[in-house]
Amino acid sequence: MYKLGRGAVKTLLTPFYRFEVIGYENIPKEGGVLICSNHISNFDPPVVGITAAPRQVHFMAKAELFKVPVLGPLVRSFGTFPVKRGMSDREALRVALKILKDGKILGLFPEGTRSVNGELGKGLSGAGFFALRSNAAVVPCAIIGPYKAFSRLKVVYGKPINMEELREQKASADVVTEVIMAEIKNLIEKNK
Repeated sequence: MYKLGRGAVKTLLTPFYRFEVIGYENIPKEGGVLICSNHISNFDPPVVGITAAPRQVHFMAKAELFKVPVLGPLVRSFGTFPVKRGMSDREALRVALKILKDGKILGLFPEGTRSVNGELGKGLSGAGFFALRSNAAVVPCAIIGPYKAFSRLKVVYGKPINMEELREQKASADVVTEVIMAEIKNLIEKNK
């Protein structure tokens, strides 16, 4: 179902956006990967999903989406799982860590919500938590828009962040999130 859905999304989006993917080779071909991206549009998850192919990218999505008839089962069939926003959702944390420990890809938007002005916001500590609690490669990603019909949309994947040094220093989740956000900001500034 995922491959079929990814193909359908790519077919729908490609005529409207000219994707330029930079740094695809920075996504490890195997093992757990945490892709951390800025968040400027509702289209960001499918865009990361199709540009990180052929590996499947799993995402968290607000729990309310899963209650919508037709949409809920469809979203779930693409490997997306619910998260209750505004509170600590232990089940979502458990599912996300299992995805990473099982050697799969988790796509995360550290800002937690879309940017209203397109500028990179402050990251939440969840990104640092997942980076520290797993042995996954942490790959920063920058989506550089805007999402305008028939315009170029850049998706830039940076080199995996060296987590060994941060783990040895026993860095906090907040500090690790700041490092991740700095890498995303750097990708945006270098590729505008």
